Amino acid sequence: MAVAAAAFFTLMTLTFADVILRSAFDAPIEAATELTRILMAIIVFSALPETTWRGEHVTVDLLDGSFHRRGLSSIRDAAVNLACGILLLFPARRIVTLAERAREYGDSTEYLNIPVFYVGWFVALSVFLTIGVLLYRGVLCLSDALSGKRRP
Repeated sequence: MAVAAAAFFTLMTLTFADVILRSAFDAPIEAATELTRILMAIIVFSALPETTWRGEHVTVDLLDGSFHRRGLSSIRDAAVNLACGILLLFPARRIVTLAERAREYGDSTEYLNIPVFYVGWFVALSVFLTIGVLLYRGVLCLSDALSGKRRP
């Protein structure tokens, strides 16, 4: 979360400076757009594993009542976490492919010439960490369901 906070602070500072320079001096920061894209990726994907660990994703509780009445909430949580972890493998592998393709082609940002594959590998690493967290949470929930425990 410290990485996400630092990236967010940098993004706020960059946006403030860009607006002031653009409005007052008619001299925008040329690389602001590409830095904004990179910083947004860092903010989102650096927070993803911890957000997943804490279970703080936005959720819809349409069927929660049905599962709680039957005592099946741990099984539901295990199934959701395990399914999400497994399904997230497909986009994670695609991200690795795209990052490697960017590295092979030598893709870089327009103004600062930052190699694009660095961002791709950062995103891939964050997604793989999130997969590990989801699978671990799924196993914990399954263990709870089998032992009769309930987690908050």
